[in-house]
Amino acid sequence: MRRDLLLISEIVAAGDRALAIAKRYTVEQLTTNPDARDALLWNMTVLGEAASQISQDLRSRHPDLPWNAPVALRNRIVHGYWSIDLDVVHAAAVFDVPGFVAAIRELQQSLG
Repeated sequence: MRRDLLLISEIVAAGDRALAIAKRYTVEQLTTNPDARDALLWNMTVLGEAASQISQDLRSRHPDLPWNAPVALRNRIVHGYWSIDLDVVHAAAVFDVPGFVAAIRELQQSLG
């Protein structure tokens, strides 16, 4: 359980950072600012990797959480980095991450 709590903290932190970056930069700005683009991609990767490492026990106790979505995006970023669609990553950060992180925060509070 301790490992899950650490991973949950990583999900929240990376999600918050990814959202902040996506709010600060448009897709067009990300294409011309490699530092901002890389920061967004890194945080989305960390979020997905941490989600993939959550224990099966915790995942099965919370099947309502979309655990696989951030994992799939992480895999796309890591294994298809030469053809990443920044529109998709940016949209995920703006529209999907806030709800996921909010649900993870609730889970974090319930676990203590």
